[in-house]
Amino acid sequence: MQKFSALSLLRAGLTGHTGWQRQWRSPEPKPGYDVIIVGGGGHGLATAYYLASRYGVKNIAVLEKGWIGGGNTGRNTTIIRSNYLFDESAGIYEHALKLWEGLSQELNYNVMYSPRGVLMLAHNIHDVQSFKRHVHANRLNGIDNEWLSPAECKEFCPPLNVGGSMRYPILGGALQRRGGTARHDAVAWGYARAADALGVDIIENCEVTGIRRAPTGEVVGVDTTRGSINAKRIGVVAAGNTSTVMNMAGVRLPLESFPLQALVSEPVKPIFPCVVMSNTIHAYISQSDKGEMVIGAGTDVYTSYTQRGGLHIVNHTLDAICELVPAFRRLRMLRNWGGIVDVTPDRSPIVAKTPVSGLYVNCGWGTGGFKATPGSGEVFASTIAKDEPNKINAPFTIERFRDGAVIDEAAAAAVAH
Repeated sequence: MQKFSALSLLRAGLTGHTGWQRQWRSPEPKPGYDVIIVGGGGHGLATAYYLASRYGVKNIAVLEKGWIGGGNTGRNTTIIRSNYLFDESAGIYEHALKLWEGLSQELNYNVMYSPRGVLMLAHNIHDVQSFKRHVHANRLNGIDNEWLSPAECKEFCPPLNVGGSMRYPILGGALQRRGGTARHDAVAWGYARAADALGVDIIENCEVTGIRRAPTGEVVGVDTTRGSINAKRIGVVAAGNTSTVMNMAGVRLPLESFPLQALVSEPVKPIFPCVVMSNTIHAYISQSDKGEMVIGAGTDVYTSYTQRGGLHIVNHTLDAICELVPAFRRLRMLRNWGGIVDVTPDRSPIVAKTPVSGLYVNCGWGTGGFKATPGSGEVFASTIAKDEPNKINAPFTIERFRDGAVIDEAAAAAVAH
């Protein structure tokens, strides 16, 4: 792998930037692999990278039906935080956040992680009580989170409207200062580049059309649009399409897929210093390095596999943003888009073995998948390599819905599912 550094950038500038290598190869599929990862988003690429770098599994293929990062990884609002309520959720998201803090150095690729702070606003007594409970629970788990008064919210994020003119006035907020954002495309490219350097085959435009099982039940490979490929183990990380892929192996999952929309404004000079989230009036917003206001909406109310959504959802979100930050009322929106989120009944993920030997699944992240990318990939790689979960993802089984051991994070997700 060609190393990036200030010196390498200087040398490339002096030679007209003609010596850069391709970021990753475009190999033809081999007849077989030790492990196949279905899904070339951030979670899938991270899984392949950690399998190769942490657990010594080298004969790996990542199969992506489109292009790397073309799914939810490239269609989200890039928010990173770990201030979840329950111990199980706090554990996996905090694991991810700690990996985010050193990810650029590990991958030798600038993922543009920016710990600018995530401020979650309270608009009624229930919000206040709920977020204060989160603050106390997070502190017990060693996770930073603090309560701010309306005046302190205004001081931390000056553009906010904390006056009495709002339909839902700001009564305070919970602030995680280590939370922030990263560049979604850079995350996918960084993991792809690093995994490729370790020998992982990244095969784009290769849709899985079937999962083959032996007469004794275990998986033996996949059928794809580029031919059949054998594999001893298969990890499915296909986000909103996970239920469709798992049906190919005869495994039903408690998942529903919904469109989730986001949009960006025209770029302006730096004005918004952090990430602000509001569950009650549902909207969240941050400013990108290009100056655009990145705005997230709630999920659409109907199940769908389309990467688009209803216009009324966007209008509702912009109404909320204009109340939160009146100065943005004259901003023009440039574009909007949608992803497909996979949602479980308790709004927590499934990162586990399946009843089928050799088949593993990582899904159900709902609207919070991006923030978990490195942690999700690392624990899923451990599960595949060792054929058993580690202590971080052990609670996130499929069987919890049968046994009643649910992890109900609907409130902590701060999203109107």
